[in-house]
Order: sequence, then structure tokens, then C-alpha cells
Amino acid sequence: MDVLVDLARHVLVPVVVVDDAADAPALGDALVAGGLPVAEVTFRTAAAPDAIRALAARGDVLVGAGTVLTPRQVDTAVAAGARYVVAPGTSRAVVERCAEHGVAVLPGAVTATEVQAALELGVTTVKFFPAGTSGGAAAIAALAAPFRDVRFVPTGGVGPGNLHEYLALPCVTAVGGSWMVPRDLVAARAHHALRTLVADAVALADSRRPRATR
Repeated sequence: MDVLVDLARHVLVPVVVVDDAADAPALGDALVAGGLPVAEVTFRTAAAPDAIRALAARGDVLVGAGTVLTPRQVDTAVAAGARYVVAPGTSRAVVERCAEHGVAVLPGAVTATEVQAALELGVTTVKFFPAGTSGGAAAIAALAAPFRDVRFVPTGGVGPGNLHEYLALPCVTAVGGSWMVPRDLVAARAHHALRTLVADAVALADSRRPRATR
């Protein structure tokens, strides 16, 4: 899907927790100004649908919904304007509902069994979560050997210190992280600080990408 192409082009996916939908405009401004107009708004707060709606209405941010656990949440996310859905695990019901809506879905998979289950549902790009406690880049490289056509988006425990380990893997489409959009700064609507963190993250990712993929 085009969304997956866009995620691969941006390389980084900011994973955002929004406590108040009124914080979304400042967040969107910072993401765009920092050069990373992408957001995965997690369904960990009640403000998520309205935050997605606010970001989607801008038209210049690729907005997705994260921590989606049920088909009903898929419906809510899509109605709010989410263009892709991310789930912590592989749920047939969630994947099938996303297919009904025609939106990209990244189900979580960290074992060979889970990856194979995703493949059986027609999914070839999965979220590797939580990456830090599931073997990290080495585990992804091991899974990529038997599953040569699968692409991974590692999230959880990824930061500036180990970003290069994931970006060095050809099977990694993009990397999700929250270090450039910390919850407290989002809540404070700290535009300048967020923009700086986002711009720094973009610069770091660009410097750590293998030269052949630039």
C-alpha cells in the first residue's frame, strides 16, 4: 500500500501518547516543522480518536492509530481519519476489519509462529514489538532468514543509541519510537522543544541509514 511506501520513505514513526486532543495542533506543527510529518497516535488514552481527527484534518501529516486491540477500535480510528493501524499483536479480527476498510495494518509479531500467522492473513509488514526485550536487531535478522519477503517495523526500546542497529537491516521498513515526542512535551505543547527533537531524530536517522538506501 502507498502508506507503507510513505512510512519507508520517512524511516521514523513517532509513537505518540496524547492526553488532550487540544495538544494535537502543536504536535502536528512540530512534526511538520521538524521534517517528520508522521504520527502513530496510540489508543492508550481517551483523547486518541479526537487527536487523530485533528491531525488528519491538517492534510500534511500521515496519521495512524496505535495500540489497536479490537475491530471496534479499528472502526473508530478509521472514522477519525487514521490511514494505517498498528496493533501490539496479531489479531485476525483486527487485520480483517482493516482489510474491510482498506487501510494498512501492522500487526505485532516477534516469533516465527506470529510472523507466519500474519502471512496467512495476507500481511507482509509487521510490527516487531517490544523490540528491546524481544531480541532486538539480532532477532529480526534471524527471523528475516526464513521469512525473506517479510518487512519489520521495530518499536519499543528503540532510541538514538541503538537506532543504527535496526536501520542497518534491509528487512526493516521503518522504526517506531517516542524519544522525539515525549509525552510531557506533547502535553506542554512545547513546539520549539518538540521541533528540535524531531529534527535531530531525522538527522540521526539519515546519518545512520546505509548509503545505498538514501
